[in-house]
Amino acid sequence: MNAVARLLPAVCCLALLSACDDRPEPLPGTLEWDRVDILAEASEPVTEMAVREGQQVEQGQLLLRLDPRRTQAKLDEARATLQQQQARLTELRHGARIETVDAARAELAQAQSDRDTTRTALKRARALRERGALAKAGLDNARNAFDTAEARVDAQRARLTELLHGTRPEQLEQAQAAVASAEARVAGLTVSRQRLDVRAPAPGRVDALPHRLGDQPAAGTPLVTLLAGDAPYARVFIPEPRRTSVNPGDHYRVQVDGIDEPFQAVVRSVRSEPAFTPYYALTGDDANRLSYQAELVLQGEAAQQLPAGLPCQAWPVDGQGAQGDD
Repeated sequence: MNAVARLLPAVCCLALLSACDDRPEPLPGTLEWDRVDILAEASEPVTEMAVREGQQVEQGQLLLRLDPRRTQAKLDEARATLQQQQARLTELRHGARIETVDAARAELAQAQSDRDTTRTALKRARALRERGALAKAGLDNARNAFDTAEARVDAQRARLTELLHGTRPEQLEQAQAAVASAEARVAGLTVSRQRLDVRAPAPGRVDALPHRLGDQPAAGTPLVTLLAGDAPYARVFIPEPRRTSVNPGDHYRVQVDGIDEPFQAVVRSVRSEPAFTPYYALTGDDANRLSYQAELVLQGEAAQQLPAGLPCQAWPVDGQGAQGDD
C-alpha cells in the first residue's frame, strides 16, 4: 500500500500531462483589416490634402485632389465636338432649307439658259461651216461649249433632285454613330475628371497617404490606403490534419499580443487551396505540413480600435477545431 501511495502522485501528473497534450495548439496568425487601395486616375500633381493618416472617414468623403486642368480641357473639347455632331445630325434630319432649294432652282435655270445660248451658237457655227465661212476649229469650239453647258445642266438638276429627296438613311446612320462616339468620349472624360477628386469608396480609417502636397504620382499608383470593414480579422493558418474540423461559423478565442483579454471571433472563410506553413508559424512537426489560411472576424466594439499587423493566436471554443490534432 505504501508503494501504491508513493506512485499515485506520479500517475496523477502523467494524467494531467496527457490531458494537456490533448488540447489543440493555438493557431498562429496576424491581425488584419480589409484594405482598399485607391489608385491614381492620371499622373497629375496633388493640389489638396483633405485628410490625415489614422482619420476615420465616411463613404464619399473627399480625401485629396489632383490637378484637374488637363483633364478638364479634354472634357471641354469633347463636349464641343458632341455639340457639333448633334447639330449636324439635326441638320440632316430636317433636310435642306427652302432657301437652299430656291438657290439650286435658280442655278439650274441659269445653266439651262446658258445651254440654250450655246445651242444657238452651235447652229450658227454649223451654217457658217457649210458655207465655208468658218474654220473647222471654230465649229469644234462651239460644239465643246454646248457639251459643257449641257453637262452643267445635268449636274444642277441632280443637285436639286438630291435636295428635294432629303437625306439618305446611310447618312443619318453615320451621323448618329458620330454622336454616340462623342457621347461616349464625354462620359469617359467626365468619370476621369470626377476621380481627380479622390473620395472614399467605403467608410473606414485612413491607413496610408504615400504622397504629399505637390507630389505627382504616376498613373495607377496608390494614392490612399483605407482600412475598411466593420471589424478586424485574424488571419491564421490551420495545419492540414485539423482542416476538416474548422468551418465557417465556428467560434474561436483570439489572443492579440499586448492585449490581456482575448476576443471572441467567428470563422469567416477558409481557403480551399493549401500552402506551406509560413516561417513564423513553424512549430515542431508543423514545418513539414501544409496549412490552410483562414479568416476569423473579431467581435465587440473594442476590436474596432485595434491596428493591423499585430501577432495573434486563436483557440477553438467548446472543443471546435480540435479534431485531428495529434
